[in-house]
Amino acid sequence: MQQVVTFFGAIILTIMIVSCNQKGDIPEIEKPRVIVTSDGEIDDECSLVRFLLYASEWEIEGIITSSSQYHWHGHNWAGDDWIEPYMDAYSEVYPNLVSHDKDYPTPEYLRSVTFLGNVETEGEMDSITPGSRHIVKVLLDRSDDRPVWIQAWGGINTIARALRTIQEEHPGDMEYVAGKIRFFFIWEQDSTYQAYIRPNWGKYNILTIVSDQFEAIAYRWKMIQPEEMQVFFKGEWMMKNILQDHGPLCALYRAHTGDREGFDEGDFRSEGDSPAFLHTIVTGLRNMESPDYGGWGGRYRRVRENTWLDPVPVEGYIYPEGRWYTGSAWGRERTREGATSSTDSLYREYFKPVWRWSDALQSDFAARADWCIKSYGEANHPPVVVLKNPADLEAKPGNTIKISAEGTSDPDGDQLIYRWWQYEEADTYDGCIEIPSPGKRDVSFAVPGDADYGETIHVICEVRDDGTPPLTRYQRAIIKIQ
Repeated sequence: MQQVVTFFGAIILTIMIVSCNQKGDIPEIEKPRVIVTSDGEIDDECSLVRFLLYASEWEIEGIITSSSQYHWHGHNWAGDDWIEPYMDAYSEVYPNLVSHDKDYPTPEYLRSVTFLGNVETEGEMDSITPGSRHIVKVLLDRSDDRPVWIQAWGGINTIARALRTIQEEHPGDMEYVAGKIRFFFIWEQDSTYQAYIRPNWGKYNILTIVSDQFEAIAYRWKMIQPEEMQVFFKGEWMMKNILQDHGPLCALYRAHTGDREGFDEGDFRSEGDSPAFLHTIVTGLRNMESPDYGGWGGRYRRVRENTWLDPVPVEGYIYPEGRWYTGSAWGRERTREGATSSTDSLYREYFKPVWRWSDALQSDFAARADWCIKSYGEANHPPVVVLKNPADLEAKPGNTIKISAEGTSDPDGDQLIYRWWQYEEADTYDGCIEIPSPGKRDVSFAVPGDADYGETIHVICEVRDDGTPPLTRYQRAIIKIQ
């Protein structure tokens, strides 16, 4: 596992943790920069509604229509202008949204960075398009060196076309551009990553996440979500919290209409593309530091170079060398074999890195829907979680760790519920720790005696308010064994 470690002074028998901020000083969080490419499938349209509700969380550098193996001109095509109704609806709710968060971008700005990319056929990357030119412009801009998370909700071809333009016209800038890029792909929905990007840009070791875990909130969610989570996706919950009486943007959300077997009217349909941007919402989980830390967009394993795929819960599993997509990804293969969540625990475990957050995700979605229609005082807003201690620690086996969430607050004055837990899947320590009184603001625990040098233990401070709907944020402390 990659680690980002800050070294502190000598470690004594008991680690007394001091604040890295003055009490009550909430650090400024740098908003991630994002570019979205999408093929306009029904689930993309659902994802776009949620994306626009969270538009204040990022610096949105581009929203670009692309093609995919499923959608292109003349084949299940949503139309070159499929985004327009959503932009119109965003314009209507924007005055209310901005009363909850001043960082919501104006409708005019979002329209100015919305473009048509390469859409003629599956994987077409020969044409230079407005969308590909815009990606080039953003990546070549040396006035801003910050990373750009480039998301492929559909095919990768418009991204590939932009990179080819840079290779052909600005070869001296390739290393600089590669240093800015972070990829998050929902499957490889065309061949261009394998055919062009890896052979030509692979030497730069661009961080690349390719997700199959997205299926946890895609069309087959009833096969994957555990029973206790399904209530947040069923029609009754969706009608009350999203679809009805929440303004024109939420009204466009394409839920089930009751005409498909196994689904009722109002049931959540699919947001297979949402993990690409859920990964970049700053919740305190620190998942953008390394894909194997885990967060709202899932948790991933380095498979080759700097390519991260889904952790397959099968000992000795060998990942395919080429595309990770509908024809090869483990989760889809299990679906074809007829496995269901009720008969195959491994199938459920495979998708756990996404569904473990479902209640928090959907409650947060409901709060954003409220922001479209309610005043600030009528709606709920997430707590701000602060660790009094540094987030990266060093300790020896047997040491006692003391961690405090003093300074944590809620903008609405709600009561806060604390839960501290070990994120075992993110650890490199192969064991469990005991956290006495995990529901308190301040906790202490012993580092296990069998922890080895260099191993890590990830401890999550989860804080939920008692507002309606209840909202959750986090902080993660990482203990490295010395």
